Amino acid sequence: MAKESKKMKPIWFFVGLILLIMGGVIFLAGIYSLSFGTKEITVFAKLHPNIWWGGFMVVIGLIFLAANKNATVD
Repeated sequence: MAKESKKMKPIWFFVGLILLIMGGVIFLAGIYSLSFGTKEITVFAKLHPNIWWGGFMVVIGLIFLAANKNATVD
């Protein structure tokens, strides 16, 4: 009987997954803040940094997932 080796996903696949999930949460929080007008007053509040960073994290997460979706580690 030949022993079958299990293939594992690389760590970068899971990093992309975490970035996608956390970026989505931050992005949705920014959309909620923009829609209902929270009363947080900060220096950069008018720039909506949570929307920008959430979107950036989602895009980077998708790039990591796409680059490593078929990759396996022995």
